[in-house]
Amino acid sequence: MKILAIGDIVGKIGLQKLKETLPGVVKENDIDFIIVNGENAAEGMGITENMYRDILRLNVNVVTMGNHTWAKKEIFNFINDKQIIRPANYPDNNPGRGYDIYECKGKRIGVINLIGRTYMSILSENPFLKAKEIIKRIRNETDIIVVDFHAEATAERIALGYYLDGEATIVFGTHTHVQTADEEILDKGTAYITDIGMTGPKKSVIGMDVDVSIKRFETALPERYKIAGGKAKFNSCMFEIDDKTNQVFKITRINA
Repeated sequence: MKILAIGDIVGKIGLQKLKETLPGVVKENDIDFIIVNGENAAEGMGITENMYRDILRLNVNVVTMGNHTWAKKEIFNFINDKQIIRPANYPDNNPGRGYDIYECKGKRIGVINLIGRTYMSILSENPFLKAKEIIKRIRNETDIIVVDFHAEATAERIALGYYLDGEATIVFGTHTHVQTADEEILDKGTAYITDIGMTGPKKSVIGMDVDVSIKRFETALPERYKIAGGKAKFNSCMFEIDDKTNQVFKITRINA
């Protein structure tokens, strides 16, 4: 089993890069299951229904979200679709759900989306306790459990990796848009990486226009962010899982 996790899609340029790159990556690496974080697809803030449908047409299995889940009101039209999940530790009265179970090649794959609390200013439950609660609930119904932890703080993501070591099959981070080089298989078998990066404009400040970003830092004056142009990059991470043990034996960062 090969699972591909793709970093945050940023803007139309990121979606176009996904369309151009993903089919070749899937074919070249014989990918079985695909997870894409789509919460920045609509020019950095949320996702539209057309974008969501475009992503699914690429045979993506799950679209995860994050702090911009509710940025586009039309999401309420499709948030209950099985192939999209929002952070599970959002309040329980929010629409949609934070995890689901999918079948692929005879395996039952549980995918959980969580949001961090450090520096995020989002009303949410404790992601550590929520993760354990969900894993306990679905452990006997799944062969593989994958966690997308959409968080700002590196320390919070690393801590969750160790916290879920031996409980989850894979824990990967999203949100900060910079791919980290710390992929590893932890002591009890959980595959971990702090951030899988982004799919969006290459010459940018985490996807945003360079000049606008510099002006904000230089002057501290309000300046509306805009998505950068130019060439785009594709950040992802492939996890290869032993079909007998259901544990990851190899992690490969795939970028284009």
